[in-house]
Amino acid sequence: MKPGADETVEVSSRDNTARPTLGLSRGISILDLILRIIAAIGTLASAVAMGTTEQTLPIFSQFIFRAKYNDLPTLTFFVIANSIVCGYLVLFLPLSIFHVIKTSAKISRLVLLVFDTVMLALITAGASAATAIVYLAHEGNSNANWLAICQQFNTFCQRISGSLIGSFGAAILLVFLIIISAVSIYRL
Repeated sequence: MKPGADETVEVSSRDNTARPTLGLSRGISILDLILRIIAAIGTLASAVAMGTTEQTLPIFSQFIFRAKYNDLPTLTFFVIANSIVCGYLVLFLPLSIFHVIKTSAKISRLVLLVFDTVMLALITAGASAATAIVYLAHEGNSNANWLAICQQFNTFCQRISGSLIGSFGAAILLVFLIIISAVSIYRL
């Protein structure tokens, strides 16, 4: 009878140590899911804000000046980069939900880690390039004879500046997602 009692004690002690690990892994997976949703919303908002930005200034009766995001290829790249990252985050949400259900999936976490890193590079490139153009729009560059256009196109500049916030916020969230994925893989 004693050997059976010892086995019961061992099984229950294994159970007690496995439960906190399972709970922590599930909590990390839920945090991963929430961060992905927030990052997807940020990239979608940035792409929409930049993609719908346009302002027209009528000067005199014959001249009409307009500013549109697709006048500058860098801002077009920003919209495309944010759209790709948003699409990736939305398409991989089911895999993140799968991790909440099955916390011991290691290969799929590694796939997410690799793709998250690629998407971080893409969104950082798009946001950084757009930041340089937004800076030139606000400040200009006297050495290159580029005038600051934000005094004339105020709403255009406000919208393109605001769209950078969601993009850089998503980049920060992707950094956290990479860290979370790496910690999850290490714990498995």
